Amino acid sequence: MTSRPMRSLMIAFLSLTAAAAPALASAGAWQNNLPLGGFNKVHLYTPDSDSPVGNGKALLIVLHGCTQSIDAYKTANLEAAAEEYGMVVAVPDAMNKAGFGCWSYWQGSKSRSAGDYKNLINLANTLSGDAARGIDPNQVYIAGLSSGASFANTTACLAPDVFAGVGVSAGPSVGTSSSGAIGVCEQADVESRCRNLGGGYQSAFDTQIASIAHGDADTTVDTCYNRQNAEGMAGLYGVSEIAGSTVVSADGGSAEESLWQDGRVSMLWFHGLDHSWSGGQGASGSYVSGASINYARYLGGFFAGHNARIDRNRVPTLAQLEVTVSTDRIQVSGQASDEDGTVSDVLIVIEGVNGGGGTLSATTDNDGYFQATSDPLADGLYTVAVIAADDDGGESEPAIRTVRVGPEPPPSAPVLSDIAVSVDGQCATISGQVVDDNQDLASVTVAFASGARAAEVDGVRYSARACDLPGGAQSATVTAEDEGGLSSSDQIDFVIDAGQVATLDQHISAGRLDYTNYADCYLEYGAEAFKLSEATVSGQCQWQDDDASCAGPLQACSGSGGGGDPEPQPGDECQSQSTYNYYHKVAGRAYSTGNYYAPDYFAQGSDEPMAGSTWGMTALYSEDGGNVWRLGACP
Repeated sequence: MTSRPMRSLMIAFLSLTAAAAPALASAGAWQNNLPLGGFNKVHLYTPDSDSPVGNGKALLIVLHGCTQSIDAYKTANLEAAAEEYGMVVAVPDAMNKAGFGCWSYWQGSKSRSAGDYKNLINLANTLSGDAARGIDPNQVYIAGLSSGASFANTTACLAPDVFAGVGVSAGPSVGTSSSGAIGVCEQADVESRCRNLGGGYQSAFDTQIASIAHGDADTTVDTCYNRQNAEGMAGLYGVSEIAGSTVVSADGGSAEESLWQDGRVSMLWFHGLDHSWSGGQGASGSYVSGASINYARYLGGFFAGHNARIDRNRVPTLAQLEVTVSTDRIQVSGQASDEDGTVSDVLIVIEGVNGGGGTLSATTDNDGYFQATSDPLADGLYTVAVIAADDDGGESEPAIRTVRVGPEPPPSAPVLSDIAVSVDGQCATISGQVVDDNQDLASVTVAFASGARAAEVDGVRYSARACDLPGGAQSATVTAEDEGGLSSSDQIDFVIDAGQVATLDQHISAGRLDYTNYADCYLEYGAEAFKLSEATVSGQCQWQDDDASCAGPLQACSGSGGGGDPEPQPGDECQSQSTYNYYHKVAGRAYSTGNYYAPDYFAQGSDEPMAGSTWGMTALYSEDGGNVWRLGACP
C-alpha cells in the first residue's frame, strides 16, 4: 500500500454555520484593473465552482490581441466557461506593448526573467500560490488571440513547468517576425524553437497539452499557422495525429476538430469566424465574435479532459457514519466505498482537546461496513476524524465528529489562543485557535479597520481575511461568542504598507499625484522612481512620500493600492503561513516521511524538521517566492 500521511487530527472541532472568511474576490464576479504579478491592470473573474478534476479551481490566463482592450473580454462569455469548469480567469493588459498595442512576441529577450514573460509567470504563480484563491497549481493554463496567442505559446514554451496547457487562437508561430503576422505565411520550426526556449524544463513538456485554433474566415493572420503550430507542438510532445476530424457544435456555432494521440494536441477550425476571439452566441466587443463556439468553454473541457498532471483516481466516500460513547469508550461505525477501486482500510483518529486519544484502523466487510472501538478514555471533549483509503493511495475527505466522554462541564466562554497575522499587500489574514468546551460556539468575528468579518472555523482553527485595508499601523480584534452569550476577545497589531514605487510621471498617470505639487516633487526626485504611501487625511486618502513634502490631492481611498504599478513580485517580500503540518504539505510547503500513523514532517527546501507530526501547528516563512520554506515568522 502506498505510504501516505493521515489527515490532520484537529481538522474540525465543531460544525458551525458561521459565514466563510471573505476571499480575495467575490465569487462569480469580475474584479477590474487589479495590479497583479507585475501588470498594472488585470481583470479577474472568480467562479463559484471548482474544477471537475484535480483539487480546487483551474486558472486560465487570456491575452488580448493588437489594438484590443482587455475590457472586450468582459463581453466574451468567459464567465460561462469559468463557472462550468471552475476556472479563475485572468485577463492582463500587456506592460511592454509593441506595434499597435500588441504583445511584443517578435522583439526583445525571450526568457523567464524578461519583460512580460516574467510578468505572466509571476502572475500565474502569484494566483496559484495564494491558498485563499484555491487554485490547483497543476491546472494553470494560458491562451490568447493573435499577438497574445503567439506570446502565450512562447510563454508556455519558456515555462512548461508552470503552464499545463496552452490555447493558441490565430497566433503566428513562435519566433516569427511581425511582418509574418500580416503578410505571407512565415515558415517556422515550432518544435525546435519551443524546445530551445524550454531550457532545463524539458521534462515538463511530457505532460503539457495544447489547443491550436483559427477562424476559417480570417483574412488578417495567415491560416497556415494553424497546422504549423499544431504539428509543431505535436512534434514537441511526440504524438501522432489521429485520422479524421469531428464537428463540434455548441453555443450557436460550430468548429472542426482534429486530435492527436492521448488528447495532447487539438486543432480547431472555427466555422465562419474572422480574426476575432471566438466567444460563442451573444459574445461581442472589439475583435470578439459570436459566429462560432465559445473557445474558452472548449478550452475548459479540453484541459479538464486531457490534463496529464492531475491524479484522476476517485477517492473513497463515507456514509452512515455514527460516533457514539459507551461509558468511557468511543465507538465508530459506518460504510466506505470506492467507485473505481477498493477500500484498503479506514483510519480513525481520536484527539482530546486537552490531550489523550488514539488511532484506530478498521477494515470493511463485503458490503463496505466497518466498526471500531477505542480504548478507555479520560473524561473530556474529543474530535473523531474518519478517513477511508483506497488501493491507489487516495484518501476520502475526513468525516469529523465531536463527542464528549463523561459529564458536561459548567458553562464557560470560548477560549482564544495562538493568534497570528499574515499580511499580503493591503490584505491581512487573522488566524488562531478557538476552543469551546461546551460545544455551543455561535460565532467568531474579526474586527478590522475596514469592518467586521465573520471567521471561517475549521476544527479548532479560525481564520478571517480582509483586503482594501488602509496603510499604516492598525489592530484587529477577535471575538468568540457561544450560544449562551458568553464571549472572549483577543487582539493583534500589524502594519499595512500601502506604498507604490514609480516615477513622477507614472504617479501622475496613475492618479496618485496631480500637477498642483509637480515642482516640489520634481525638485526632490527628478526622473527617478520613488515611493508614495496612501495615508488617511480628514476621512479621505492622500498619497504622500515619507515626509509628506510630495503629496497628491485628497481623494477616495484606493483600497487596492491605487493601480498603476506592479505589486511586489514573488521573492520581493517575505510570506508566512501558520497551520497544521498536513495542510503545509498539501500546499507544497512541507513533505513527510516515515511511519504511516505518525509521519515526520519537514519544511520544503530547507528540510527543517517540524514538530508534532500531522497535527502539529507550525509557522513557516519564505523569502524567495515559496521555493524554500523555513520555520518561524518573517524576520
